[in-house]
Amino acid sequence: METLFTFIAKSTGLLVLFYCAYYFLLRKETFFNSNRWFLLAGLVTSIVLPFVVYTKTVWVDPTPFLVNGSQIYTPEPNAAESFTIDWNLALIAIYVMGFLGLLLKFAFDFYSLNSVLKGKKVKQQADFKFVDINENIAPFSYFDYIVYNSSLYSASELESILEHEKVHSEQNHTIDVLVSRIFCVLFWFNPIIWLYKKAILQNLEFIADSEAAQKISDKKAYQYTLLKITTHENCVAITNHFYQSLIKKRIIMLNKKQSKKRNSWKFYVIIPALVAFVLLFQVEVIAKERQQILKENSGEIASVDIYKVKKNSTDAELKEIKEKLKAIHNIDFEASDIKRNAESDLTSIKIDIKIGKNESQSIQTGGSKPIKNFGIIVTTEKDGSKKVGFQTGDESGKDQQNSTSKTITIKQDAKSNTNSAKNAKNNSTSDKNTSASTSTNVVNADVNTSYSYNINSNIKDGTVITVSSSSSDNAKKSDPLVIVDGVVITSNNSAEDLQELNIKTMNVFKGPEAAKKYGEEGKNGVIVIETKKE
Repeated sequence: METLFTFIAKSTGLLVLFYCAYYFLLRKETFFNSNRWFLLAGLVTSIVLPFVVYTKTVWVDPTPFLVNGSQIYTPEPNAAESFTIDWNLALIAIYVMGFLGLLLKFAFDFYSLNSVLKGKKVKQQADFKFVDINENIAPFSYFDYIVYNSSLYSASELESILEHEKVHSEQNHTIDVLVSRIFCVLFWFNPIIWLYKKAILQNLEFIADSEAAQKISDKKAYQYTLLKITTHENCVAITNHFYQSLIKKRIIMLNKKQSKKRNSWKFYVIIPALVAFVLLFQVEVIAKERQQILKENSGEIASVDIYKVKKNSTDAELKEIKEKLKAIHNIDFEASDIKRNAESDLTSIKIDIKIGKNESQSIQTGGSKPIKNFGIIVTTEKDGSKKVGFQTGDESGKDQQNSTSKTITIKQDAKSNTNSAKNAKNNSTSDKNTSASTSTNVVNADVNTSYSYNINSNIKDGTVITVSSSSSDNAKKSDPLVIVDGVVITSNNSAEDLQELNIKTMNVFKGPEAAKKYGEEGKNGVIVIETKKE
């Protein structure tokens, strides 16, 4: 919605520029044809120029962003929901009602025009189609149709009328009428567009009066005809009709001396105004962080790239992350379940990343408040292999204290056939490049938001399953309850007992949900494993 409001504001500003230039500088000049194109150019510019943006990129040093791989962001619980008015939806509803109302009026005017022309005898003369009707309607033209009631006028009056309408038809003034009418339907809420339309129609009458008067010997008779036509108040809305309420202005302009050519400088006043508009509103400065490359002293890791997802990240920035991950690392990135609040901050998002065919991960967060910033880490080793993970932290870049998180790391170790306590300790939970069975879900009953890692590769022999819980530095650690096919696995069972399992699914429960389902034994968390049946 913010983008739409910005477009409307810019478009309105441009219309004001052109209208003011016409009203204060050109309205009293006799450059009628030039004024016509000037006004049409204003309509086109008001639509096109807001989309013409010059982008200027400024490179800045990256802001500190602390990596804590073992900590997964746990969103705050939703506050009690209360009824609030969605003003964006209300404004859209009001706009749609106005748009539909004017669109129906536009359609009715076409129907009225068709009713007037239907069944009437048409007389072709050169490029014009003359239609003599019996209805008491003011003479009008519609493209090459010229419609009039000959019984209401004398021969000299009819000559003046036809010459006037021929000018409208020859110069395709109907296009100007329809374009201005369409703009009024689309931007009906903008008062400037209605004034703009009035200026366009009035100038078209000035053009027709000026051209017709040159072809008629008696200019006074033409002016008397204008006065007589004012008695006909019925006219078809979407046509160039002879009658206009501003008859006094038409007669004044008809008798006005031709403007001097040197006054044409007034048309160019709009150029510096447009340049100023572009410089003020159409130059977008984008601050890009220099790519952060971290190297380990061990020399095994070539680089670590971090792509940040912030609460105010736009759809364009998410698309840029997707393109960079694909182009630089050949990693597929998909963002879904995107929800934003009234300030356009992200309140919900799900990120899926995939390397190749067999390895994928996802993170999902949501709630009533904006999300906390997190990042996507791509580790490139010297042999060219890639590892992907997620990093989280608060907006200041510091670790979130007193926040509890649950991390599941399932890591393949093809070189070892045994699992000692030392090996399990060395399997860092900061490594999110996991490979597991069909799916791993982490359910947090304390909040209404869940996060999960979905991992699609197969577990093979030599797999170590490590489940860890992390919180603040002083938090105590406890072992969770492990249940395999309904059987509780005691602490006497080592990791070697688990590596032979042909795992189908694995679910992790924590908090009150775990204690409620499994009692006191489940207070430290529960892992439920279902194996594949032979």
